[in-house]
Amino acid sequence: MQEIREKAITVEGLGKTYRLGASGERPSTAAAAAIQWVRSTGRARYTLFDALDDISFEIPRGEAIGIVGRNGAGKSTLLKILTRVTAPTRGRIELNGRVGSLLEVGTGFHPELTGQENIYLNGAILGMTRKEIRKRYDEIVDFSGIEKFLATPVKRYSSGMYVRLAFAVAAHLDTEILVIDEVLAVGDAEFQRRSIAKMREAAQGGRTVLYVSHQLQTVQALCTSAMLLDRGTLTYSGTVEGTLQAYRDSFESFAAAQSDPKKRPGNGKVRLSSVRMEDEFVKSSQDIVVDFEAGKSSKLIGTYFVSMHINDDRGAVIAQCDSRLVGGWFDPTETQRGRLVIRDLWLKPGQYTVDVYVCQSGVLDAWEGAWRFEVLPDLPYPEFTESSGTEKGMIFVNFDYERA
Repeated sequence: MQEIREKAITVEGLGKTYRLGASGERPSTAAAAAIQWVRSTGRARYTLFDALDDISFEIPRGEAIGIVGRNGAGKSTLLKILTRVTAPTRGRIELNGRVGSLLEVGTGFHPELTGQENIYLNGAILGMTRKEIRKRYDEIVDFSGIEKFLATPVKRYSSGMYVRLAFAVAAHLDTEILVIDEVLAVGDAEFQRRSIAKMREAAQGGRTVLYVSHQLQTVQALCTSAMLLDRGTLTYSGTVEGTLQAYRDSFESFAAAQSDPKKRPGNGKVRLSSVRMEDEFVKSSQDIVVDFEAGKSSKLIGTYFVSMHINDDRGAVIAQCDSRLVGGWFDPTETQRGRLVIRDLWLKPGQYTVDVYVCQSGVLDAWEGAWRFEVLPDLPYPEFTESSGTEKGMIFVNFDYERA
């Protein structure tokens, strides 16, 4: 007989609609606002955007569930609604227990208070007594590894220190539901490993863990189930492997939508018009060459840079190629045609995607899924061996053994 588990979270018909202004620049004075209102004949001009639409799911107590999806899918919006940071436009949510959350660097702590004071503040917000907080205090401090800085106001913390303390507080205080957005990337590898182990321990101890990440291998390591969001809708919910396969399968429709510059993120002052490779198939030892073209703009002052990401089919970023690192800056007053050449990146056989970002102080254009290519199953090594010789690691490497 199948065990009936108590529900930790129930969501029915959840939706979040934002009203986006469509009247150009936002007025900076009351007089300008009045003139704009008169010119629009008194009618507000705006468009509606559904960040989430008709989301329904149930999560049993003690489940570790991953929420995956590309940028703009609605993952962070969902977490903000579940943690009461923002209110839903429609739908119903039932939470069975207190919620501890770590959504993004900079939220949850008071910048003027010290690390120690913020630990007690967070506990008090969750309804815990000082005695209950004191009982967990040493564990929190030990896990964070920043004992020397607890008397310092958190506004002086680095992002890494902030995340260490914020995660330690969220993970160790007595909450039935733990909600973590993708902030662990700020910490070092050892901290990430301990954090994942702590979240797994929390789920095994009966707490419910919701984890949002672009790094799908982390979801595989932590979660017992997962769900996929795509442009505000829940398209799949089930096993982790099933979710990852649905993520891969959704690439075609996602890429088609992103080919329209009007549907891409960024302020649009410069837009990419073309991203391509000569061939959709490459060998591991070949150079990866990506050509791009960006239109000219009279709206942008100063040069911009380009950053390309090479991702595997699970969404993990294998390589980030930022033009600033090699002195690559581009003039917006002219159409720019450029080329990225990646040497000695021996990718394993499989499918890969290219994301391209055009940036200045902010993002001008973000073209995710701009190109997809496949690495052929052709080993770059001179000797043949069984699969156990190449199955570990994310890439092949150019190496040799020499006698000393």
